[in-house]
Amino acid sequence: MGTMPTISRRQFIISTAAFGGGMALGIVDADAAFLGQEPWAAGDGLAGAELNPWISIGADDIVTVRVATPEIGNGCMTQTPMLVAEELACDWNKIRAEFAPPSRDFRENGVYALGDAPTGYFSGRSTSPERMKLMLQMGASARERLKAAAAAEWKVPVAEIAAKDSVLTHTPSGRTLRYGEIAAKAATVALSAEPATKPQSEWTLLGKASPPKLNNPQIVNGSAIYGMDVRVPGMVYAALRQSPVHGGKIRSFDAAKAKTMPGVLAVVTVDPHEPRGLKDMKTGAPFGYADTVVRAAVAVIAEHYWQARKALDTVQVEWDDGAGAHWKTTGQMVDACVAALEKPADKVEKQSGDVKLIDKQDKIVEATYVTPFSDQAPMEPLNGTALVTADKLEVWHPAQQSKQAFWVAADEAGMHPSKVTFHQTFIGGAFGRRIFADDLRMVVAIAKKFPGRPVHTIWSREEQTRQGKYRPLVAAKLRAGLDKTGMPAVIVASQASKGHFPRLADNPYFLGCIPNVLVDARLLPIHVVTGAYRGPGYNSYAFMVETFIDECAHEAGMDPLEYRLKLLANWPDPGWAKVLREVADKSGWGKELPKGMGQGIAIANWGMNGKPEAGTTVGVVATVEVTKSGILKVHQLDAAFDCGRVVNRDAVLNLAQGGVIFGLNMALNEEVNVKDGRMVEGNFDQYPILRTGDTPQVNIHFGGLSGHDRFAELGEPPAGPVGPAIGNAIFRAIGKRIRSTPIRKHDLTWA
Repeated sequence: MGTMPTISRRQFIISTAAFGGGMALGIVDADAAFLGQEPWAAGDGLAGAELNPWISIGADDIVTVRVATPEIGNGCMTQTPMLVAEELACDWNKIRAEFAPPSRDFRENGVYALGDAPTGYFSGRSTSPERMKLMLQMGASARERLKAAAAAEWKVPVAEIAAKDSVLTHTPSGRTLRYGEIAAKAATVALSAEPATKPQSEWTLLGKASPPKLNNPQIVNGSAIYGMDVRVPGMVYAALRQSPVHGGKIRSFDAAKAKTMPGVLAVVTVDPHEPRGLKDMKTGAPFGYADTVVRAAVAVIAEHYWQARKALDTVQVEWDDGAGAHWKTTGQMVDACVAALEKPADKVEKQSGDVKLIDKQDKIVEATYVTPFSDQAPMEPLNGTALVTADKLEVWHPAQQSKQAFWVAADEAGMHPSKVTFHQTFIGGAFGRRIFADDLRMVVAIAKKFPGRPVHTIWSREEQTRQGKYRPLVAAKLRAGLDKTGMPAVIVASQASKGHFPRLADNPYFLGCIPNVLVDARLLPIHVVTGAYRGPGYNSYAFMVETFIDECAHEAGMDPLEYRLKLLANWPDPGWAKVLREVADKSGWGKELPKGMGQGIAIANWGMNGKPEAGTTVGVVATVEVTKSGILKVHQLDAAFDCGRVVNRDAVLNLAQGGVIFGLNMALNEEVNVKDGRMVEGNFDQYPILRTGDTPQVNIHFGGLSGHDRFAELGEPPAGPVGPAIGNAIFRAIGKRIRSTPIRKHDLTWA
C-alpha cells in the first residue's frame, strides 16, 4: 500500500476546485499570489507602468490599484478600485487591488497619507469625502496621461481621443490602442494641469453597479493570505501566555522542563518596563505610537506551534497580580460603576438651558442602565510574524491600521523606520481589536528575543479572549422631566465607565430637541484594558438612550414611533423621520400581535458628531416572542438607514446585514466577566456567539435614504439600535423592561 500524500488546506481547496469546474478559473499558487501581488516581494508590488503612486498598468492591460485601508470585510479593496475605475474608464474585469505599502509611505514623505496621520492612511473609509476626491482625481489623471500618450503616438489632438473599457480610440480615424500598449509612455507624461473630475450626474459605475468583491475569488479558492497563513523560510512559532490579571507582572518562572521538550528552541519573557523605543524618534510621534503597550508575558519558541503550546503548559509562572486583584467579581465592578453616577463628574459633555426646571415638570422618569465588558471575538485569533536582525525588521501582520502598525513595530524593535519592511495581510475579523497594534508590539517584542529567524507568534483562543481590549463596562443614569404634553422638557444624563467614549450626548434629543439638557461623565479606575469595539461608545449609549426614550413614551401614554417623530419634528435632518417611517411601514408597525409577542423600535446615528445630515442614521424594528417559561425568540429584524447616498448597493446591504447580526449577538449574549481580577471566559463554549440557525429574518430597507450628498459608512451604525429595539419589544410583549445586557441573563418568565 502506498503512502498518503500530505497536502495543506489551501492545496486541497485548489485541487477540488480544479476538479469541480468553474471555480478553478483564476486559481493561482497560494504562496505566490496576493490579489495580483507577490506579498513577500522586496519591492512595492507589481511590475508595470506606474501612472501615480496609486495606479499601475501592465502591458496586459491589468490595472493595479493600491488600497491604503486594510481589508477587514468592509469591501475597501473593491470600493477604492471602483472610484479609480469611474474616472479611468478601464475594463472592470481587468482591475486588481493590492495593499499600499507603509514602507514606501515613509520613504516618500507620506505619499499615501493625505497629510493626515490619524485617519488619512489607516482607518480611513474608502467613501470619506477626502478619499473619494483623491481616488477619483487619480483615475482622471491617469486617464488623461494615457490619452496624451496616445495623441503623441498618433500625432493628433488629445481632444480627438476617447477612452473606454481600457481602449483608447482616435475618433476620426477609428485607430485604437489598448491601455497596456501605451501605459509605459503615459507614465512619462507630465500634465500641465490636473483634469476636472466628472459631476456625479455623469457617473456610470458608482451608484449604478454592484460588482462582487474583488477578493472573493481568492477567499473561495484559498489563495487569500491571512496572518495565520504566513509561511516564510526558516519560520518558527511562539506560544504566548500573559499575566492573567491585566497589569500584572512576572515574579518568577521555571522553564526547565519546557526547554527539554521536542522542538523547543527558547523560552523568553516580555517585560512592559523594559527600555524600548526609537533612539532618534523626534517629538510629534505618529498617532497611536504611544497608545499601545505590551503586557508581561512568557513565550515558548519552537519549530512547530503545537510543540510550543505543549511546552508552554509546563512552564511554572508565579504572577504578581498587582492592583487588579482588588476586583473580586463582575458584580463588584458593576456596583462601583453605578455608585460612581452619584459622585461629582469628571467632565461635562453637554449643557443647555436650565436643568433645575426638572422638578417643576408634571412627571419624572428615571432609570439606570448597564452594558458589560464585551470581546470583539474575531474568527482569526491574534497573531503576527516578525524577523529581527541587527540591521532590519521585516513584519507580516493582519493589522487594522497599517501605518500605525509600521511605526509601532519600528518603535518596539528600536529600529529606524527606513530599516523596516511591513507586509499587510488579509484580516479574519477585527471589529476594533486590532487597532493600536498592541498585538504587533508583542510579536516584535518576542521576535527580538530570538533574532535571525522569523517568529510567528499566535494567541490561543483562550489567551486572546482573556487578554482583550474590551468594550468598556458602562453605567448611565437618565432622568427626564415630562411637561403637560408628555414630552421631555428637561433631561439629566450621567455616565460612568472605564474607557469613556463621548457618545451619550451625540443624538438629536440632547442636541436641540429637548430644551434643557445636562450630560456629564466619570472615569473609573478599573484595571481591565478597554478599547474600540464596533461603534465605540455608541453601541452602549444607543441602547441606553433609546430604551429611555421608550420609557418616556410609555409614561406619556404615547405610541413609541409617534413619540420619536414628535421629538424629532424640529430636528434639521429629515433623514431621521424618513428612516423611522420607512422601517415602521416595512415592518408592519402597529399590527395586532398575540399575547407574548411584541414589536420594539429604536433609532440611532453613528458618525454625526453633533451635526445634522452627517454620519449614518439607522432605525430598527424588532419583532419578538417570549414564551411563558421565559424563552425569547427574535422572529424578525427590520432596518432602514440614511447614509445620504450609496455607491455600491450590494456592499451596503452586506454591511447592514452584518451590523444588525453583530448588534443582535451583542445584545443577547455578550459579556466578559471578572473573578479575582482575572477574565473568566476563554472560548466560545463560555462566550456564546449567535449560530446561523438562531439568526432571525433580517430585512434591510433602502427607502430611508435622504439623497443627501454624503456617502457615510454602514459597518458600525447598525450595531447600535438593535439591542434597544429588542428590549423595547420585550416590554411590549410581556411588560418587563430590559435595562442591562446581555438579555440572556434576564428572567423573562411571565403569566
